[in-house]
Amino acid sequence: MMVRLALASLMARALTVGMTILAIALSVALFLGVEMVRSGAKASFADTISGTDLIVGARAGSVQLLLYSVFRIGNATNNVTWKSYQDIAARPEVDWIVPISLGDSHRQFRVMGTTQAFFAHYKYRQGRSLVLSDGAIMDDLFDTVIGADVAATLGYRIDDPIIVAHGLASFAEHKDQPFRVAGILEKTGTPVDRTVIISMEAIEAIHVDWQGGAQVPGQSTPVDVIREMDLTPKAVTAALIGVESPLQTFALQRAINEYRAEPLLAILPGVALQELWGIVGIAETALFAVSAMVVVTALIGMMATIFSSLNERRREMAIFRAMGARPATIMSMLVIEAMLMAAIGALLGLLLLYIGLIIAQPILDSAFGLWLPIDAPSARELWAIVGVVCAGAIVSLVPAIRAYRMSIADGMMVKS
Repeated sequence: MMVRLALASLMARALTVGMTILAIALSVALFLGVEMVRSGAKASFADTISGTDLIVGARAGSVQLLLYSVFRIGNATNNVTWKSYQDIAARPEVDWIVPISLGDSHRQFRVMGTTQAFFAHYKYRQGRSLVLSDGAIMDDLFDTVIGADVAATLGYRIDDPIIVAHGLASFAEHKDQPFRVAGILEKTGTPVDRTVIISMEAIEAIHVDWQGGAQVPGQSTPVDVIREMDLTPKAVTAALIGVESPLQTFALQRAINEYRAEPLLAILPGVALQELWGIVGIAETALFAVSAMVVVTALIGMMATIFSSLNERRREMAIFRAMGARPATIMSMLVIEAMLMAAIGALLGLLLLYIGLIIAQPILDSAFGLWLPIDAPSARELWAIVGVVCAGAIVSLVPAIRAYRMSIADGMMVKS
């Protein structure tokens, strides 16, 4: 009976109630949307690299090693000698190993030297492999494969020339050894999108005439001569490792960290990613707080709406009282009305969220590499809806108590 009365009362004030429900729906959609984007961003961040058991580099901090080897941010404190790299690669626990050489750039994009094994073993987003949108993996010494952001920003196509610059902020370019765009990778939402990939031998080739970070004056070795040289790398910046068995991961990590020939560091990518997220994840807390305040604002707006309607409904309340309704009944009816508005608004907000997710999912994936799965509402989302309904009941108590205190005379004296 009370629910029927509450529904009838809400329908009698359809416009005002509808606007209040819409405000709640939008705030709930924003709150749940922010939470979903936050969870998706965290998952995408954690899936920047997957399937790699260890990352090896010169001894430094684990976050620093992760930053320059995976995110191409910063520089290594030192390189790993080629002999040490070969020693690690020869260990029985190692299933595969991929070298990485950093230090050069192309128009503010990092250049990374590696082998073709990188394209076979680098995984992201829970095991997805790199895929070429055009062209092929580098085959010639001066071939390069570029990330999606490099191609989009600089307008590169297959067979376009690329000149690699020495260092990260240097005007010195390797103009005498231009590269050719052999392949363009599909968007991944990882630092690979902003990377120019060349071979390890190419890294050696462009530095044949360089010593101490500068080109030897008057020396320019012809490309044909360079192709005939022994271009075995002298050092690598880091290496990605996959082990034969997960049980061997910690033993191999300990062996590398205790390597006597030079100080090395082996890190678990997942652990380092969580450590890094703990540093940069402060923003997610602020974002969560802002979205929660939007919901609170909508609920306060609902309370204001109920308050403003009380003066218009004083006669209605008086008639209910005259017909035998107790003050507690009037109070309960207002609380039920608020709970209904909150429930309808929360469910509508959930519906709006999924409609927006269906539209935005492919856009976010292609533009930012952010994958937001469309799953059934989680327990957390359902509890959020329950919380909104309960909060609606709580904020309605203030106007309900005022209605409780109204006398029959208050309503009968209202002028029509």
